[in-house]
Amino acid sequence: MSIEYFEEEDVPHVLAVDDNLIDRKLVEKLLKTSSCRVTTAENAMRAMEYLGLKENQQQNHLNGNGRKVNMIITDYCMPGMTGYELLQKIKESAVLKDVPVVIMSSENIPNRINECLEKGAERFILKPVKLADVKKLRRQLTKC
Repeated sequence: MSIEYFEEEDVPHVLAVDDNLIDRKLVEKLLKTSSCRVTTAENAMRAMEYLGLKENQQQNHLNGNGRKVNMIITDYCMPGMTGYELLQKIKESAVLKDVPVVIMSSENIPNRINECLEKGAERFILKPVKLADVKKLRRQLTKC
């Protein structure tokens, strides 16, 4: 997991979760190009740890380290825990339920897309993620 802190409080902080290093680096680069602060996690369990959703952790995403997350973008298909399962955990959390979650996938499966949107995903993006996709997300973050 890479953690970077910036001085600007108004820069949106996005948690990007993907088990594929190349996809993770691409999303990170696109988000940084769009003036976002980015933290990456290589799987859903690491993301949950970062967000304070592990069983023996308190909700620490708003702790003194400035770990407030404005959006989570996650791959759908990952080993151990899928992006869909991560979405469910986030939406079940009293503290995190309002954080927008975007699901990415290289598979265009309508049932899967609908399931994610019905469970509370803000958006479903097909890979490869493009700068235009990230710009749309960035505009949405500005409205928050």
